[in-house]
Amino acid sequence: MKQRIQEYAKRLKLSWTREHYHEIRATNNEEYLLRLLEREIQQRDERKTNLLLQQATLPKVAGTPFDWKDIKLGQGLTREYVLHGGFIENQENLIFYGGVGTGKTFLSSLISLHAIQQQGKKVKFYTVASLVNQLLDAHEKGSLSRLFKQIEKLDVVILDELGYIPLHKQGAELLFQVISMCYETKSMIITTNLQFGQWNHVFGDPILTEAVIDRLIHHSHLIVFSGESHRYRESLLQNK
Repeated sequence: MKQRIQEYAKRLKLSWTREHYHEIRATNNEEYLLRLLEREIQQRDERKTNLLLQQATLPKVAGTPFDWKDIKLGQGLTREYVLHGGFIENQENLIFYGGVGTGKTFLSSLISLHAIQQQGKKVKFYTVASLVNQLLDAHEKGSLSRLFKQIEKLDVVILDELGYIPLHKQGAELLFQVISMCYETKSMIITTNLQFGQWNHVFGDPILTEAVIDRLIHHSHLIVFSGESHRYRESLLQNK
């Protein structure tokens, strides 16, 4: 009988049930079945969450709470709406502007963790440089459409460090294609140390820059990080 139970569980793809069905304790058949199904669903949800976290390639998040002291939210924007992903449901974008080390990447990672763990959203974290390199490589190998399809399946795309490295013409054009593809179909979180007026230094073409900004600011919220570098402040404290 044990062998048949395991066989049927395997055919039904009940992986937890197959190995652990004998561990369930209940006073009647209905309670046993309920608890068994609850554990199977719980295990499936955990596996799905772990897979989404693995695919997201998020940077490690420090265990300290996020400090909102130097964060300026736009009019009508709340911390809960940002952190709990209300903007994702409305397919809006967040643009994080501020100096190096002020918490832009940290907050984008916290938002992503919540979106994955609480909402089951598909998230992908890129630095702008790494994404552009992937796009150029895929273009050279003829696999660009496959990379685009992977991005199309996402709910949230994070582009970190826009403005740190100027882009070559082809890289800028490919990045524009990604931004256009995401426009009004999914949410983006952009972190940058440049004001909009300086973005031409990144894209290198005024018309392309204007087109990028036009798509990003529509349905977007600007969040300003006005504090000093957290890493610099921590290093000063350690050296005292």
